[in-house]
Amino acid sequence: MMTVHEVSRLAGVSIRTLQYYDKIGLLCPTGYTDAGYRLYDDTDLERLQHILLFRELEFPLKEIKAILNSPDFDRSKALEQQIKLLQLKKEHIENLINFALGIKMMGVRNMDFKAFDRSKLDEYSKRAKELYENTPEYKEMEEKQKNRTREEDQLLADRFMLLFKEAGEMRNTDPASPKAQDLVKRIQNYITENMYTCSNTILRSLGKMYSGGGDFTKNIDEYGGEGTAEFVDHAIQIYCEADADHS
Repeated sequence: MMTVHEVSRLAGVSIRTLQYYDKIGLLCPTGYTDAGYRLYDDTDLERLQHILLFRELEFPLKEIKAILNSPDFDRSKALEQQIKLLQLKKEHIENLINFALGIKMMGVRNMDFKAFDRSKLDEYSKRAKELYENTPEYKEMEEKQKNRTREEDQLLADRFMLLFKEAGEMRNTDPASPKAQDLVKRIQNYITENMYTCSNTILRSLGKMYSGGGDFTKNIDEYGGEGTAEFVDHAIQIYCEADADHS
């Protein structure tokens, strides 16, 4: 765990900026010291890396928050997009440098303005955003979140994780049991009520994401104990298959 001062020095981001990110729910610390100072873990730092990359690409904070919180957010895909956008930005800057050098060598009569063309960069940036923004789930989640405070968002997140804590208490039992299947239904209902309409197709994908390693698996297993994420995934797949059989 790192303090806000340590993260500020490591990332080159001011403490005031980190405090603001916390205030708007963009980057909330994992915990606090007894004195009330923010504490960040590796998962928080990974999220900060994505935030800073998106900021370098001039994405507004509101869009960054919506993208990172989107049910379709894929860290690997996002990184590939960020790399592509940065390469396009590098190409754009290099063209500007060559243009400026040309002016220096040839004088202001160099009337070639192609170096200022941002159309390729802007088009790719637009398409990257649209991967998330055009899904009905994204729009529904954005609508539900817009009037909530950071404290309300945190309360909803805490209540959601309590469901995984409950899953941890039964992780060594049969995921097909009525109790486990009832928990899956409550997870689905909670997502639908507070985030976006969670169809069985989305629920299946979430299950795979929960057990697929990375942040989700780590956080769920921290709440429920090792193996909780995998147990929830198994229970979700059974639930969705049974529901399909009955439809």
